[in-house]
Amino acid sequence: MNILFDIGHPGQVHLFRFAIQLLQEKGHKVVVTVKDIKTAKELLNVFGISWYSLGRKHDSIFLKGFTQLKYNFNLYRICFREKIDIAIGSSITISHVSFIHKMKSIVLDDDDTNAVKLFSLFAHPFADCILSPDALNHDRQRKKDITYAGTHELFYLHPSFFIPEQKVIKDLKIEINQPFFILRFVSGKAYHDLGKKWLSIEQKYRIIKLLEPHGKVFITTEREIEPELKKWQLKLPSEKIHHLMYYATMFIGDSQTMTSEAAILGTPAVKCNTFAHKLSVPNMLEDKYNLCYSYQPHEFEEMISKISTLLNEDNVKDHWKSRREEFLLNMINPTNFLLWFIENYPHSQKIMKENPDYQYHFK
Repeated sequence: MNILFDIGHPGQVHLFRFAIQLLQEKGHKVVVTVKDIKTAKELLNVFGISWYSLGRKHDSIFLKGFTQLKYNFNLYRICFREKIDIAIGSSITISHVSFIHKMKSIVLDDDDTNAVKLFSLFAHPFADCILSPDALNHDRQRKKDITYAGTHELFYLHPSFFIPEQKVIKDLKIEINQPFFILRFVSGKAYHDLGKKWLSIEQKYRIIKLLEPHGKVFITTEREIEPELKKWQLKLPSEKIHHLMYYATMFIGDSQTMTSEAAILGTPAVKCNTFAHKLSVPNMLEDKYNLCYSYQPHEFEEMISKISTLLNEDNVKDHWKSRREEFLLNMINPTNFLLWFIENYPHSQKIMKENPDYQYHFK
């Protein structure tokens, strides 16, 4: 089978890398395309995954529309040349190309429709199948929708694939039981981020000063860090960040994905942005499993209070370990599920519609 994975964000390299590797090992031809994003290309190279570029990615909403046509054209040429049977991604591009190409498109989408209205409007109608976490059951009622017990982060953080490396923290001169904290601040440049509020520089300082008496503070950012915060900047290859998060005492930031990653790794996670309380998958991690906490910008003082409480809580990591184990007990191994779903598509879609519990073969 000729299979294509389209990468539109560095996080999607992690999302698909084990599936890419396993499908190649099983003898399938796997083609990977990526938008011209430096970090995404670097990650693909680190993991030994060859790729084709679809072109530059832009922040401007006007240029996003123009370049989407270019992505579609470039992907169509690749799919035609490589005789692609199925394309997989969290991508408008594969949806559009599958509409005019004989290949099938499987879109992975873990966001509520209202949160990513443009993606839902321009990707969903053209996709052949949409795979989503079952926290979105209420929002995924069409024939093409399939839901599973898992999250995007679990594709690469499931214990079957992720084994934490102590060497990562030792290289940063941190002892195994020494408290330390990871802060993450996003760029806010994605189209669905427009008009949203993020942590101010003054608020970032408040968090740092609260944490520093308790341990080392490391800041990781999506783009250039503010000059005032450079002394806390984390110097670590991006492919190692999950190992550091596993051992961290706490994660705090305004990043959706990294909050969920920390929570799933068993690290207390606190988030502050305007998406707080509005997204079904993070709400599931918070409300059902108590693995993270989210706050709106106007709730900043409440967030500070929660951080203070966690700092003074005994054995906080042990509590999160127990909550993580409960979470994992109820989830499947989504990468193994995806492999089966791709190799048996479209019959696999029919099986899941008739018997959704079939997914639990992939624990």
